[in-house]
This record gives sequence, structure tokens and C-alpha cells, in this order.
Amino acid sequence: MELHASAEFAARLEFLPETGSTNTDLLALAVKSPELWTDFSVLVTDNQTAGRGRLDRQWVADPGAALAVSVLLRPTTFGIEQYGWLPLLAGLAMQRTVASLIEGAAVSLKWPNDVLVQGEKISGLLAEVLPDGKGVVIGAGLNLKQTKAELPIESATSLHLHGVQGFQLDDILVRYLASLKRLYEEFADAKGNAEESGLHEAILSASSTIGSKVQVILPDGTDFTGTGAGLDSDGRLLVVLSDPVEIRAVAAGDIKHLRQ
Repeated sequence: MELHASAEFAARLEFLPETGSTNTDLLALAVKSPELWTDFSVLVTDNQTAGRGRLDRQWVADPGAALAVSVLLRPTTFGIEQYGWLPLLAGLAMQRTVASLIEGAAVSLKWPNDVLVQGEKISGLLAEVLPDGKGVVIGAGLNLKQTKAELPIESATSLHLHGVQGFQLDDILVRYLASLKRLYEEFADAKGNAEESGLHEAILSASSTIGSKVQVILPDGTDFTGTGAGLDSDGRLLVVLSDPVEIRAVAAGDIKHLRQ
């Protein structure tokens, strides 16, 4: 597949006609051949058969129906302490990509990095740290051509369902990579400082979790309800509980937006 426009933004870009998981593949390549797979190397497919979401959930779509793209980041101006911002950064890049394609619809971020259109999920991301801690692979999935019946959950949507048709994969991918690279370079220039780079404020502005009543389901299965109030310096979600009044910082978990 020709991806000339997208390739302009990648150190290396390879299209896979079919693969189990672009994240799994890119992680292995990054470890095996670091001299070949450098910062901002990219693997992409429209036929992923064993994709993985957060908490090891399976993510699969019919061939040609969805975009799966993984990007290798090997930052040199900041370390693993700031890695928590990278999946949020990628989520913002995807939110801006979708917003540029769909007119007249509310496109927002649900913490940490799901992209919603009118409250329905169109994209999710998964970040995985390299074994040596010196890089991150960020995988993103975007629903392209599915009908409502073809989507795995009722609360999902696709570009097709919002009238975006007649595009080539390169048309979509180039927008995401261009936005991701710009945000990543700004963050790197600020040495991983989300405030100085403007990343913190940009995520808050794009988020529909901030200000919403939410249920937080933690990895151990426990849950609590509160209001999304902001992000701390590590990108963790701050949730205000009312009884008793306290603020909790959430590093990982499922977030459900509740009706006010």
C-alpha cells in the first residue's frame, strides 16, 4: 500500500498486509534491531487479527474496516518519569485527527486516551514500555468503515457512520502522524514538562471527563464515583469524591461517564 504522505513524518514506516498486533511486532523489532527502528518508527495495518486494548482486552476488526498503527518513541530529553503523559499525548493527536475529519460533531477525549464522537468510542490507544525502559510503543486503533452492526459494542462508532467516506488510508494516517509528531516534539523540547509544552492545558480542553460525573473501576475490581476535576503533574486523573470529601489520583483503571 502506498503511504507516501504519511512516510514523510516517520523515521521508518512499514505497512503490514496482515498481522496479529502492530504493538507486539514493533516491540519485538525495537528490541531486536534498535539501530534500524529508531525514534518515531511506525508500523501500520488495516488487517489486525489479535489486537490488544488496555487491561489485555482483545481488539479485532474485519480486514479494511479499521486502522491499527503503532509508533515507537525513544525520547532523549526526558525519562521514564514522564512516560505517563505519552499515551495522553497520543490520544490528543487522535482526537484532533478525528475532529479534522468529522464536521459538526463533538469529538472529545475520555481519560486516559479514548476518543469519543458524540459520546461514542471511535478510537482507543495502548502504550507499552520497552524492556529497558528507554522507549515506548504507542498503539492506536481507529474505526474506519464499520456499520453499527459490525461494531463490537453498542456505544462505539466509526468514521463511516459520521459520513466520512471515499478516503485512502494515507489520508487518515498522515493527519495522525503529523499531529502526534508535533505534540511529541513540543513535549520533548520542554524536556517532558507538560505545563511548559502546553500539553496539560490542551488535554484538559479536549477532555469530556473533566467536569463529568464518573465511575472509576480500578484494576483490582473495586470502584468509586466522583467528579473528574483535573490532571496532576504525572497525568493522573484527579477525581473529587463528595462523601467524604476527598481527592483521589487515578493512575490506571476504567472510567465510565455517568449521567449528571
